[in-house]
Amino acid sequence: MKAPLSWILDHVDVPPGTTTDHITDRLTLTGLKLEAVESPGRDITGPLVVGRVLTMEPEPQKNGKTINWCTVDVGDANGTGEPQGIVCGAHNFAPGDLVVTVLPGGVLPGGFEIGARKTYGHLSAGMICSARELGLGDDHDGIIVLPEGAGEPGQDVRPLLGLDEETIEFEINPDRAYALSIRGIAREVLVSVEGASGFRDPADRDTPAADADGHPVVVEDAEGCPVFVARTVTGFDPSAPTPDFMVRRITAAGMRPISLAVDVTNYVMLETGRPIHGYDADKVQGTLVVRRARQGETLTTLDGAKRVLDPGDLVVTDDSGIIGLGGVMGGETTEISGTTTSVLVEAAHWDAVSMFRTGRRHKITSEAGKRNERGVDPTICEAAADRVVELLVEHGGATAHPGVTVVGTPPAMPTIEVRGDLAARVSGMEISEERSVECLRAIGCEVSVAGAGSGALSVTPPPWRPDLTDEQDFSEEVIRLVGYDRVPSVLPTPPSGRGLTRAQQLRRRVGRTLAGAGWVEVVSFPFVGEPDLDALGLAADDERRDLLRLTNPLSAEAPFMTTTLLPGVLRTAGKNVGHGTTDLAVFETSTVTRPRHAGPAPILPVDRRPTDEELAALDAALPAQPLHLALVASGAVTSDGWWGQAARVSWADAVDAVRAVADALGLELTAAAASRAPWHPGRCAALSVDGEVVGHAGEVHPKVCEAFGLPQRTVAAEVDLDALIARAVHLRPAPAFSSYPVAKEDVALVVDASVPAADVEAALREGAGELLESLRLFDVFTGPQVGEGKKSLAYALRFRAPDRTLKEGEAAAARDAAVKVAAERTGAVQRA
Repeated sequence: MKAPLSWILDHVDVPPGTTTDHITDRLTLTGLKLEAVESPGRDITGPLVVGRVLTMEPEPQKNGKTINWCTVDVGDANGTGEPQGIVCGAHNFAPGDLVVTVLPGGVLPGGFEIGARKTYGHLSAGMICSARELGLGDDHDGIIVLPEGAGEPGQDVRPLLGLDEETIEFEINPDRAYALSIRGIAREVLVSVEGASGFRDPADRDTPAADADGHPVVVEDAEGCPVFVARTVTGFDPSAPTPDFMVRRITAAGMRPISLAVDVTNYVMLETGRPIHGYDADKVQGTLVVRRARQGETLTTLDGAKRVLDPGDLVVTDDSGIIGLGGVMGGETTEISGTTTSVLVEAAHWDAVSMFRTGRRHKITSEAGKRNERGVDPTICEAAADRVVELLVEHGGATAHPGVTVVGTPPAMPTIEVRGDLAARVSGMEISEERSVECLRAIGCEVSVAGAGSGALSVTPPPWRPDLTDEQDFSEEVIRLVGYDRVPSVLPTPPSGRGLTRAQQLRRRVGRTLAGAGWVEVVSFPFVGEPDLDALGLAADDERRDLLRLTNPLSAEAPFMTTTLLPGVLRTAGKNVGHGTTDLAVFETSTVTRPRHAGPAPILPVDRRPTDEELAALDAALPAQPLHLALVASGAVTSDGWWGQAARVSWADAVDAVRAVADALGLELTAAAASRAPWHPGRCAALSVDGEVVGHAGEVHPKVCEAFGLPQRTVAAEVDLDALIARAVHLRPAPAFSSYPVAKEDVALVVDASVPAADVEAALREGAGELLESLRLFDVFTGPQVGEGKKSLAYALRFRAPDRTLKEGEAAAARDAAVKVAAERTGAVQRA
């Protein structure tokens, strides 16, 4: 919110000598954060004076343009007292007019230096200025013509144009909608600045009573529109200019002057905070009706967009149909134009929730909507409409129609019980009950004390503060007025450090393991949309499509919490590939969200510790959020060189990466063939620990690679890291080494092609016994030598005893025992 300081001080008095910095400092301490202090004349230096046009000679040019060679009296500002010769391309002035003149040596906004230069055959010494050249608005069609008597030639023009005016820009929190007005900011100055007094409420005015002569209005939805006020003016001059003071203030507030009728409604909105809408009364047909839109109805709004309305939208209609989207934007058919001579003024109070939803639904952002959706004072509709009528009569030559329409009454504000000592208890300051009452009354609350020493206050918030709904809100108001800067700083006693938890230590171990193996950690947004899951090729009944929708997502294209990390990691990998990094290996550890569909979470009390049952109910309502690990690799593992061709990543690299993580956690991971999106059928492995599947790894399906912009043969894995950490060995014992020699035995087993190698390996380990030190699959062979539908698996077995050298035959016996178990379990036959 931008507010000219002079406009604020029109409504409140501050002690003489109070600086702008002091006012903004006090307002910042009480909740209105300062963004900037601007002055339109800050970037203007040098002589900028009043000039009187003495002569004006039009001179047509070869390019079809006509310029005016002028002599301008600038008094003694040029050091000689002689008239100044200036070339000007504008034509909206005449000899004798007072104009704004910048002389050589002056600098205008944007660093535009003014000097004497030859142009159009004349030496032009200076410039006659328009509003845009001075940073006062967008008008560049003509120069500024000052009213007669505004000043003498040579006089500094800055005070006359308000160029020294300071405009304060505040950051207004959503709950302080009242501060989106001069009225609200002036009230904040009154309670924030020491010695401020004399608040003059622009909405405190006598208004004519409602009668039967006003424009007929019917409100069918009183909940959506509790109050509707209508006033009419006739005989309005559509060519009447907006007065300079109004243009300056509207421009300083960040809005663009349009026409007097529109500017007046904007001016009153900025002044009081009450959005106003004006209709061309001659285009309105019959009774105005406020209702909800019906399915399929449309409206072309003032911005020229044809909008399909929703049954939740509040609309204003007449006999011709819908003429406005209530509280958000008017319709094109009743728009005020350059021929409007009768204006129907609407000042209505609209339901804030409906305004918010309508604005978001139709993607309409307006100054009126910004205020209506936050909540506006419902008691000032009559005063705001009367102020608009007054300004249209005063500056537009209009006549106020005697009829006044008022439908409905403002909703009553609730009375809330507040503990008198609550502010002191919350802040730690010594704030008496009397001081709390004083602060609450200062912001406009009605306060009654239940009884001396009772400690109970009955507080009714003012109608412009719909955000005050809880006793904690009132304690905050008291504390901010007493001063946030006075809240004592008390450092809590820190507990003795316990270091990282077991889970944190193990999670760091996982990250170090992958980083040491060359993988790079990435972080992705945890949000997805249905197209992301479609790109993964997930079936309609896949459990990963059971998503938790966000009420207010950052993007409408990704409104769900993700159930898998793969979309984010694949997208990151695809962006890197798109930027030329084709050889990559990235991983991410983060939580995924699995809905429990337990209903809404209960609202817990704040005045006591929740019970175990309440905490259990809260936990039950939360979705499951297990920690997952996902990784993606593509391209080459090693580079090309004189040593040979580069090795490309394969599904085994993804499995080995997860196997390295499991090993770092002291776990043994087994892999078995599986089929699961988004992996390639036949090139996917289910990863298990202690017989439980904890994830999958393998080669990504070609269609998925295409969808994410990745090369073919990209590999990926995703595992439940919580499941691994829960089984992990926290403190691993140091490995034991035997100084005795190893006994090497190799064995080749023929099994059906469908038998997983992991099953054969598990059987060999079990049969080999405690002497087995290591077991490694070093060859897989298929061909006519082993038979159709068969495969040969060759394993290297290493045996060693910790306390002795193995005797002859011990290793062979252990090998034979291993082969026997493998034969029993998997039907393996040893090759000769």
